[in-house]
Amino acid sequence: MEITAKAIHGAVYHNPNSFFGYCGWPSVCKDDEGTLYAVCSGFRAAHICPFGKTVLFKSWDEGKTWSIPMVINDTFLDDRDAGIISLGGKKILVTWFTHPVEVYRTRYDGYIRNAWGGSGGVLDMYDTIPEGQRDGGSYVRVSEDGGMTWGETVKVPVSAPHGPILRRDGSLLYLGKEMYTHSRDLPDIVAAYESRDDGKTWTKLGDVPKPEGTVWNNFHEPHVIELESGRLIGMIRAEGKEIGPNFTVYHSVSDDGGKTWTEMVGLGISGSPPHLLQHSSGALVMVFGRRQLPFGERALISRDNGETWTEEYIINGADSSDIGYPCSVELSDGSILTVYYQHFGNDKYPSVLWSRWEL
Repeated sequence: MEITAKAIHGAVYHNPNSFFGYCGWPSVCKDDEGTLYAVCSGFRAAHICPFGKTVLFKSWDEGKTWSIPMVINDTFLDDRDAGIISLGGKKILVTWFTHPVEVYRTRYDGYIRNAWGGSGGVLDMYDTIPEGQRDGGSYVRVSEDGGMTWGETVKVPVSAPHGPILRRDGSLLYLGKEMYTHSRDLPDIVAAYESRDDGKTWTKLGDVPKPEGTVWNNFHEPHVIELESGRLIGMIRAEGKEIGPNFTVYHSVSDDGGKTWTEMVGLGISGSPPHLLQHSSGALVMVFGRRQLPFGERALISRDNGETWTEEYIINGADSSDIGYPCSVELSDGSILTVYYQHFGNDKYPSVLWSRWEL
């Protein structure tokens, strides 16, 4: 069943007059005082480009208006995706990842050179990046003061668009894809890690088994939620010929804190990657971007702790497939604010947008 959500829409940030107006892959969180924080990869020129920075926006009126962009990270490499969670008080944690130099010098070399009108330029400058800053990976940083200042950058073993979650016992659980952390002869698996020191160190808990007949390259960009019972529900982006025609979501659960997981099973929907929120009503809300016609931001609702997902909400439509990565928070009146990226009107580049809607 599809339900068109009762929603209002707006922009966290759009800049149609800049060559570096492309924004993508946002996340959002709320601190204990009600301040909203949104992050994205901003100041880009394209979906694949070498210029992305981790950018932060703040709202003090539940998402109606947003601050100017504040750059958190601007490394030599393309700072992609951005996750954010509240750790209590004014403490927030941000995640992002970068591809290593070799990925841009091989896989994306022709794409970027064509976009810039020929050879030379920034990709040739990649050869000058110092050793130790060329390898890529997934990272976290923590701010103790609501994003005004930031601590050291810590490299972590897994990556996911919206980062880890804060568990009820105060620890962090990161269900992610192992990326650029080991020898290339090992698969990039989906695995759970925990941290008990605000992301400074991480311990592996367990792997998520993949279905027979699939390969690890079918599975990416997971998100997880902890239920009151302690059960962990993980949702994972799935795609590829072994999966079928849809860009979709698979799910897995753990009942022992993330040490063991059930084999992933497909939900059969069209769209991904997922983000999970438990609403104050008890309903589980999973948002995702649909990249097949009709394009747009969607949500699935479960009222039985993830046993079944019965209602699909249409949050907002879109005119292209370069969209998605939605992330949600519940506001003071019980409505849901979902942040995502897609084109704002006739803008050339995607922007960071929001929709406020109700169950």
